[in-house]
Amino acid sequence: MLASLKRIIKNGWKGFSRNISLSLATVFIMVIVISLPTFLFLLNPASKILISSIKEKVDISVYFNEDTNPEDISLVKSAVSEIPEVEKVEYISKEQTLGKFIERHKDEPVLMESLTEVGNNPFLSSLNIKAWQASQYEQVTKFLEIGPFSDLINKVDYYQRKPVIEKIFSTISSINKAGILFASILGMIAILVAFNAVRTAINNSKEEIKIMRLVGASNGFIGGPFLVQGIIIGFFAFLVTFIITFALCYFLDPKIKLVISEISIYSLFVSNLGMLILIQLATGIGLGVISSMIAVRKYLKV
Repeated sequence: MLASLKRIIKNGWKGFSRNISLSLATVFIMVIVISLPTFLFLLNPASKILISSIKEKVDISVYFNEDTNPEDISLVKSAVSEIPEVEKVEYISKEQTLGKFIERHKDEPVLMESLTEVGNNPFLSSLNIKAWQASQYEQVTKFLEIGPFSDLINKVDYYQRKPVIEKIFSTISSINKAGILFASILGMIAILVAFNAVRTAINNSKEEIKIMRLVGASNGFIGGPFLVQGIIIGFFAFLVTFIITFALCYFLDPKIKLVISEISIYSLFVSNLGMLILIQLATGIGLGVISSMIAVRKYLKV
């Protein structure tokens, strides 16, 4: 039994090395396929932080009439806070808005001069409203525009921000769908390329296969080397992908930290090392075995 297993492995390696150019091309395609779930896994925390950051910046503002007193605004704030779709409400007085404007544009003399010429505070008190979901802003806006406080409100800037809000969340959704589609297409290509490599190995071994059949070799002994060849291709693809992943995580980590200080790709790599190896190994060997089994069943009839 052990001798047969060794012979199967030896013949599998022989098939891999005999068609080395095709085998390496298959390994290359598989590296690309394995890299996709690898980096999706590693970049998932980073994407969550980015999406969270974008969502934090998506909000609407309600501006009140000049003569609206703070007590009435407080009532509106309490009413809006009770709306189930609303996550957070922040009151910003006209004085706060003026202070932020001056701080932001203090080095722009033209704007500062214009503000001086106005003579009084031109800004309005407002409520900054953040909803749980982008689709909920319209409901909140309708409540404000036709609700009991509509006479206090100067404007709600939802309709000015609506195209940006919808574009942001549409883009996020499209990226996720594109990733799944791209992974599926690459997976199919990898299976086809690996299938072709095993098929070529079978065609090159026709005489040996005939001899083995004549001497009564079992189907497992005949087909085993080709399955081993698929495993070898998958394993080499795993090794190459692992080395590339390590190198990229190590060298790109400082640069990524400059953009997203909360994220360390290298730390994620180290802390999830076991899971990454499992993902890469399962993807590589899984694709190799599946393509080999299809080729063996089709061309060896075992």
